[in-house]
Amino acid sequence: MANIDACEIEEKSLVESKTGMIDDLLKEKLEKAFHKQTSKFRLHDIAKIACEHSSIDLAYAASHLPPNVLPILYENLPNLDGKIKFLVNTDSDTRTTLFRELDDRELKKLFERVPTDEAVWLVEDMPERRFRRLMEIIDSKKAVRIRELKQHDRKSAGRLMTSEFFAFTMDMTIGEAAEYIRDNPRIDFAKGIFILNHAGELQGYVPARNMMINPSSTPLRQVMRPVLHKVTADATREEVIDLVERYKISFLPVVDIDNELIGVIAHEDVVEAMEDMADETIARMAGTNEKFTSHDSVLRRFLTRAPWLIVTLCAGILNMGVSSSFHKHGGVALTFALFFVPLINGMSGNIGLQCSTVLIRMMAMGGLSSGSRKETIIKEFLGGLFTGTIFGVLSGLIVFFLSLFTGNSLTATTPFAVSAIVCFGLIGGCFVGTLLGVFSPLFFVRIGVDPAISAGPIVTAFNDFLSMTIYFLIAWGVSGLLF
Repeated sequence: MANIDACEIEEKSLVESKTGMIDDLLKEKLEKAFHKQTSKFRLHDIAKIACEHSSIDLAYAASHLPPNVLPILYENLPNLDGKIKFLVNTDSDTRTTLFRELDDRELKKLFERVPTDEAVWLVEDMPERRFRRLMEIIDSKKAVRIRELKQHDRKSAGRLMTSEFFAFTMDMTIGEAAEYIRDNPRIDFAKGIFILNHAGELQGYVPARNMMINPSSTPLRQVMRPVLHKVTADATREEVIDLVERYKISFLPVVDIDNELIGVIAHEDVVEAMEDMADETIARMAGTNEKFTSHDSVLRRFLTRAPWLIVTLCAGILNMGVSSSFHKHGGVALTFALFFVPLINGMSGNIGLQCSTVLIRMMAMGGLSSGSRKETIIKEFLGGLFTGTIFGVLSGLIVFFLSLFTGNSLTATTPFAVSAIVCFGLIGGCFVGTLLGVFSPLFFVRIGVDPAISAGPIVTAFNDFLSMTIYFLIAWGVSGLLF
């Protein structure tokens, strides 16, 4: 089993390195082509690159190109399907640039060919006025479906689903259904074949294998299976991901309040939603929601990150005030205690971050139910407190023996007092860090804010301030008792 896992990891790393090499190679080729002086040779080279490489690979490489050359690359893509793949797989900034340059006729051809669910994501990068004009010129049925999907919340099942699927009544035969499927090759057969009653209510589904191994005269009702899992259009993407991951299903039907089938969520759509959630979570844990390319200015990056860092700046000023207010009391023990502030802040912050990360991950994966929440919180709290106690005692002992054997002038006369300050101060700081790490995600969820923010600069800054305050209070108390 271990050998299989190792092979899978090695194979994955080879695939990742291969795609990375393709991206680098394409980026270098395109940059050379666009920097040539003679436009005739430049266009020839670009057309050659567009024909030799996949539109998907070109879509990833395009994010590294200047905006003014993107329309040239797009125009040299070999066919309409390649252009659709390029738009679907490239980044938001590239789509926005291209939509400004493409005329209405080109957009009409694109959006009448692209699947409805992907069209909804594409129009998100289009100005509202341009979107309304586009809906007026494309096929009216397609425009209605796009508008219906677009009205759903961006993070809901309604936005993830596609309204293009195969659904038949129970009294139809396999042969009749197969004929209809052959007449509509652009609808994805792998997204499932659903069975409805005459009122349009979802009754079951038929696996593709059953369509192949049974006689064409067999009624669909005889080979259909019950639908065990389904969602409504207003279900969150977290609910969708939880169902698909837990039960390992390849597609998920979406129904309305009358149990009428209105859409289907495919597995690849769920994977994309998971990637989006991971990107957002990582960005928020780092204290930023920025989305930029390599061509964005330093000023834009600064303006995106600065609001979060202002919190850290204010907390640092407060920490300086706390440190200076305790420093005026003087004394050998308190003076030496200042040297351990980075240790207290670092340990308490890391313990709190571990607690919050575990809870946030459990929330994201659906593992923190209402029944297990209390037990999980208690275990995380006790685990953080126990860890802080162990490291606090260990740090106190290390300081005590170092002060005895090194003969430091600051600690030689007060080894026990300094070690006690460090020990209890670290325990107190870790206690505060654990409290913040455990309860801040729950607090943010209660007020309707993404709990990933609790692992960012806001709570980190609060942790530094509170843990240092607790540390100095303990140091002051211990110093007062012993001197």
